[in-house]
Amino acid sequence: MSELENKIAIVTGGGSGIGKATAEALAAKGATVYILDVQPEQGQETETIIKNNGHQSRFLAADVTNHQETQSVIEQIFSDSGRLDILVNNAGIAHIGTIETTSETDFDKVYQVNVKGMYNCMHACIPYMKKSGGGVIINMASIAASVGLPDRFAYSMSKGAVVSMTYSVARDYINDNIRCNAISPARVHTALVDGYLKNNYPGQEKEMFEKLSKTQPIGRMGKPEEVAALISYLCSDEAAFITGSVYPLDGGFVTLNT
Repeated sequence: MSELENKIAIVTGGGSGIGKATAEALAAKGATVYILDVQPEQGQETETIIKNNGHQSRFLAADVTNHQETQSVIEQIFSDSGRLDILVNNAGIAHIGTIETTSETDFDKVYQVNVKGMYNCMHACIPYMKKSGGGVIINMASIAASVGLPDRFAYSMSKGAVVSMTYSVARDYINDNIRCNAISPARVHTALVDGYLKNNYPGQEKEMFEKLSKTQPIGRMGKPEEVAALISYLCSDEAAFITGSVYPLDGGFVTLNT
């Protein structure tokens, strides 16, 4: 049997980037993966890729910032599957700006997705995990929760909240056999990075990509598949002794970038 055989997993933001890689990795290890995303085309594409590889997946359109919608979708998943084992809280957005240049609208938007969205998903999933005899929650944090990054005020705020929520949930549900951990990546090469460079540095994309890559002491950005590999491990029984931990996945950024 595969490591995650018969497990029911939810991956938010599973239509692209780290979420897509994670959905594919969990499915490859035997889990039935439900992809939640606000982008139908991307979510359906991930579902198709997984199914074409002979694994189990289903895409469901969902806006994690909407409390009732999130509750209804996760209720549907539990009703269809009869259990819920894994939640990967990956959906999130970035924002660039200091506190002075961050508008109230921008601040609220980052909070709604990166903080309330994770709350909504955990709030909906945990009762079903308890009914299933336990589960695993992985929250996507960031090195921005640990160090001061320039022009990342709202984003850093949100990821600090993710770390605090992770600790709290791990403590409150340890006796329910629910493990909760977080991952704090540095820069990971996804389509968001390419879009950022195209929009902000037209004609200088290659030069700026190299510059951003070298901010990690290891000399490059991370790969979505590398994040997915750590998530897969933390979701498996091999990691049964791990809860309440925040894993840096940063090419040495926090400890070596002095």
